[in-house]
Amino acid sequence: MADNDTSTANSADGNARTTAARSSSASRSSAASRGNTRAAKASEDAMKKQIAELKREVNRLNRALAEQAEDAAETAQGWYRSAADRASSLYGGASDRASRAASQLRTQAHSVSETVQQNPGTFSTAMLIGGLVGLLAGMAISRNTDPEPDWLRRWHR
Repeated sequence: MADNDTSTANSADGNARTTAARSSSASRSSAASRGNTRAAKASEDAMKKQIAELKREVNRLNRALAEQAEDAAETAQGWYRSAADRASSLYGGASDRASRAASQLRTQAHSVSETVQQNPGTFSTAMLIGGLVGLLAGMAISRNTDPEPDWLRRWHR
């Protein structure tokens, strides 16, 4: 029985050592696990801070772009107003000049019409002389010493 007691004592002592080793190993792994958790938490916090900073930067850039777009729209609107004003003034000036020219043309046409109505013989004579001068000028231009042009003779050979 003494042998039996010794083996039981040895086995109890071995179990205690194994349990102590496991306990020591578990405490080391839980400490490492807590260290990893702390590192993960710190990493997560740093990432959250970076994300928040990036969001602020994006918002700042969006505001800057909106301001630039607003400035560009105001500039374009100013150019449009300026061009519209110039076009309006040009149209108004052209309209006035066209109106004066039409009035002047009406006045001259009326005076010519009155002159023709008062002197129909003079008008007829002037038209006849103009027609004869035009006919004579045409005949003088068409009169040639060479009856056929050189290019025409080449085709008839």
